[in-house]
Amino acid sequence: MSKRLPNLRAWQWQGYTRHHRHPANLVLHLIAVPLFILAVLLLISGVFSLDLTQLAVGAIALIAALGMQRQGHRLEQEQPEPFSDRNDAFTRLLTEQFVTFPRFVLSGGWWRAWLERHRHRH
Repeated sequence: MSKRLPNLRAWQWQGYTRHHRHPANLVLHLIAVPLFILAVLLLISGVFSLDLTQLAVGAIALIAALGMQRQGHRLEQEQPEPFSDRNDAFTRLLTEQFVTFPRFVLSGGWWRAWLERHRHRH
């Protein structure tokens, strides 16, 4: 994790475009990141309301969102750095879902990557 310290957000943003170029990965992230956020909100709500249905739906949605993103990343020529441990996975995933990908979309990075998609097809 030393490469990312002290600023995970800056480290993740710096390499984000390189790992998000393939058109299928771009579309999968556009679906999966909001699903991930919804899943986390359902899990939190389920915990506080002791609602097993919300917990179950939240867990399924979380697994689906992560699976879609994993599949999308497999299509990329340049793979993201592997997680070093559970804490690294947890912090990087939360940062990507709640900060980096929304920033990528709102800054126009997603759209620029989409417009250049023909250059990155396999």
